[in-house]
Amino acid sequence: MTKPTFSIIAPIYNELDNIPELYPRLRDVMDQTGEPWELILVDDGSSDGSTEIIRKLADNDDRVRPVIFARNFGHQIAVTAGIDYSRGDAVVIIDADLQDPPEVILDLIEKWREGFEVVYAVREEREGETWFKRTTASLFYRLIFKITDVNIPLDTGDFRLMDKKVVAVMRQMREKHRFLRGMSAWVGFKQVGVKYKRKPRYAGETKYPLNKMIKLALNAITSFSYFPLQLATYIGFIAAGLSVLAIPIVAILRLTTGTVLLGQATTLIIVLFLGGVQLIALGIIGEYIGRIYDEAKGRPLYIVAEAPEKPSDIEE
Repeated sequence: MTKPTFSIIAPIYNELDNIPELYPRLRDVMDQTGEPWELILVDDGSSDGSTEIIRKLADNDDRVRPVIFARNFGHQIAVTAGIDYSRGDAVVIIDADLQDPPEVILDLIEKWREGFEVVYAVREEREGETWFKRTTASLFYRLIFKITDVNIPLDTGDFRLMDKKVVAVMRQMREKHRFLRGMSAWVGFKQVGVKYKRKPRYAGETKYPLNKMIKLALNAITSFSYFPLQLATYIGFIAAGLSVLAIPIVAILRLTTGTVLLGQATTLIIVLFLGGVQLIALGIIGEYIGRIYDEAKGRPLYIVAEAPEKPSDIEE
């Protein structure tokens, strides 16, 4: 098979109803480029029959390369596996739910041909999403932008194109708790955004409910910022400062008015406040220590049950 110019990565987790629509649309779009391409479908432990459809597509089209996980490892890890197995000069990441229209890939490729090495898709509009989803997503992107140490573009997901030079660097980054859009911003290179309208999900239910969004936010913050640790320090200084101010105030009240702050309620409130501050600080430290522990175990990022040969020896 001719070496592909473009590698399309689509992580799959229980997308039985979306794959039959995803494949022909991607095929029609990529055939317009006039360049050889491959489609890497990473099955992230699906249980709804998606695996069988992926195998059939691969049997009928040798440009489809299935990577089948031994179990579910998560969206970010599935995309990482796709990056590991990609062979193209440019790699495009797209979700299987068709909220990111495959037709936008042509706009990403156009910018790549102009010399940009990372072309990320910016969500100008988000159709078919609830007010709560839009609001929390907007707050998430702006929080990450404010407190992380890298300039992560606002309103962008993982839908993007990366040059093979960027992919080579990404393959060297093997941390367990991954935030790929932050990692691709961290590597640098020449980057630009392309605006598009995000569509409603074609079929099925979202694979990123609130609890997974919170987990992704924690990964983003702990991977690219020390702000939570600094926040715990700031709260400690504020609590200590308040106690220092309270000492002379209590002394003056005792000497001038004979008033004494009595009662178990006051003591309990103070103890609970300080205990809460300490537990929050311990919890923040625990999040970072837990991530250090995961890295120290040295386990592979993922385990494959079926996969084509990798383009080179890459540590899993």
